Amino acid sequence: MSMTDPIADMLTRIRNAGRAGHRRVDIPLSKIKIEIARILAENHFVRGYKVLDDNRHGRLRVYLKYTSDDRPVIRLLERVSKPGLRKYVDANSIPKVRAGMGIAIMSTSNGLMTDRDARRQHVGGEIIARIY
Repeated sequence: MSMTDPIADMLTRIRNAGRAGHRRVDIPLSKIKIEIARILAENHFVRGYKVLDDNRHGRLRVYLKYTSDDRPVIRLLERVSKPGLRKYVDANSIPKVRAGMGIAIMSTSNGLMTDRDARRQHVGGEIIARIY
């Protein structure tokens, strides 16, 4: 079965696993998904991630993070730029997510980074997802 938007699939798997109370979720592996997991871990939205070898294509295991009362740390995880409608912004119009409380993951000419890093480096690009 062919998948049109593997990034949206990754975000949906993480969102669903958090709502179901799972401690980890396995996702089919790709380089961009590893970078998204790295950004989520660096910004403390997930506990961590690990690349697993399953003797085929590989899996990305993401360990979810919860608050002390067992609510998921990730409240919103949404795809912004979709295959049918891409969302690009220049360096001067990068939006803030929840007045700076959340992050936007952006694909720039310097690689995947958060909206804060893109503002600091003064580069624009495609807004992949919003998280808070």
